[in-house]
Amino acid sequence: MTHLLHRSIHTPPRHAVAAKGLHFTDSAGRDYIDASGGAAVSCLGHAHPDVIAALHAQLDRLAYAHTGFFTTDVAEELADTLIADAPEGLSHVYLVSGGSEAVEAALKMARQYFTETGQPQRRHIIARRQSYHGNTLGALAAGGNEWRRAQFKPLLMQAHHIAPCFAYREQWAGESDAEYAARAAAELEAKILELGADTVAAFVAEPVVGATAGAVPAVGDYFKRIRAICDKYGVLLILDEVMCGMGRTGSLYACEQDGISPDLLTIAKGLGGGYQPIGATLLSQKIYDAFAQGSGFFQHGHTYMGHPMAAAAGLAVQKVIRDDKLLDNVQAMGAELRHQLHAAFGQHAHVGDIRGRGLFQAIELVEDRQTKAPFDPSRKLHARIKAEAMARGLMVYPMGGTIDGVRGDHVLLAPPFIVTAADVAEITGRLAEAVNAALQP
Repeated sequence: MTHLLHRSIHTPPRHAVAAKGLHFTDSAGRDYIDASGGAAVSCLGHAHPDVIAALHAQLDRLAYAHTGFFTTDVAEELADTLIADAPEGLSHVYLVSGGSEAVEAALKMARQYFTETGQPQRRHIIARRQSYHGNTLGALAAGGNEWRRAQFKPLLMQAHHIAPCFAYREQWAGESDAEYAARAAAELEAKILELGADTVAAFVAEPVVGATAGAVPAVGDYFKRIRAICDKYGVLLILDEVMCGMGRTGSLYACEQDGISPDLLTIAKGLGGGYQPIGATLLSQKIYDAFAQGSGFFQHGHTYMGHPMAAAAGLAVQKVIRDDKLLDNVQAMGAELRHQLHAAFGQHAHVGDIRGRGLFQAIELVEDRQTKAPFDPSRKLHARIKAEAMARGLMVYPMGGTIDGVRGDHVLLAPPFIVTAADVAEITGRLAEAVNAALQP
C-alpha cells in the first residue's frame, strides 16, 4: 500500500536507500550503475562531498528568502557564474525550480518582449515535431511529441511544428549534410511566411534532442541557418538546453558547438546535478532592456524562484565542473562511449543508429536495418530493455515513440561526468546483454 501516486500505478518502483558516485543501492541491497544520470540530471554522480558541504554551509546561513523581499549572495553569485561563460549576448538569469518552469518563463518573456516593444501582434510559437520542452501546459504546447500532447490538446495554446533535423530518419539518400541542413531549416522560413512574418514571436528548439528522439544532434550548419532566419524576420530564438546543456555534450552550453547564440536559453537538470531542484532562463541584453525601459518588471513569478539552497547546489556543482576540469573528461569519455557503443552495436542486426555528443548518446532499435523499419509498438521493446537492464544492475533511459510519438524505440545514455573508461566498458557490456535479452521472442 502506498499513498504516493507513482509514475506507473501498476508497476511500483524499487526503493532507493543510498547512492554514491555512479551507484545506487536499493532496499534489497542490490547495486545499480546509474548510466543515465536519472534523466541526464546527476552530472557529478551522487553524494559529492563538495556539494554536500556547500548545502550544509548554506543551510546554516539562510534556507529561504522570498524574492519579493530579498535577493541573496548565493543566487547573485550563481547568476554571475552562468553569465560569465554564457553564449554572447546573454546577460541575465531568471532562477526557477526546473526545466518546465524555465521553458514557461522563456515563452512568457518572448511574449512580453513584443508587447513591451510595440509589437503585440506577435503571438505565434513555432517548434519542431518530436521535441520535448516540458510538461506544464505552455511547455507541453510548444513540445512536439504527440503522445504527450494528445489527451491535453483541448487545454493547450496554439503552437506550430515543423520537421526536426533528424538525419537518420529524415535525410534523403545521396543528400549531403549541407543540403539537408538547408532543406530542414527552410521549413522554418516557410512556416514564418505562412503564419505572417510579423505575427511570429519565437522558435523553440533543443540543440541536441533529448528524451523523445534520443540524443539527436543537428547536422551541417542547420542552427546557423536557423539563427539567420530568426534574425531576418525578427523572431526570437529560444534554445532548450534543459537536458543537453551544462556540459552534457562536452561544452558548458550545447549551442557553443553550433556556433550560435540564442535570445533566450533554458537550463536545468545538470545545473544542480540533482542535489536540489533548480532551473534557469538566460535572457539577452535586448530583452532585459525592453523590460527595464518598459514596465520595469517581468510579469511572472514562483514562490521558490531563486531559492538559496537550490542556488547553493547549482553554484557548487558548476564550481566542481570547472575546478576538476570535468568537461575534458566528458569529451574523452564521450569518445570512449561512442567507441564502445560501436564495438558492441555497430554490426548489431537490430541497432540502426548510434548518435549523440559527449556523454549524451543513444542507440536506436530497428526490426530491419536496411529499411529502418521499427518494431511493432505493441512489443514495448524499450520497456523490456529497461527491465532487463535493471535486472543486470544498470540504469539507462529507454523510450518509445522515437519516430512519431508512437513508433520506434531508443535507449539514451547520459552517465555522470566522473565516469571512467572501465565504467564505460561495464555499462556497454551490461546494455548489450539487456538488449539481446529483450529481443528474445
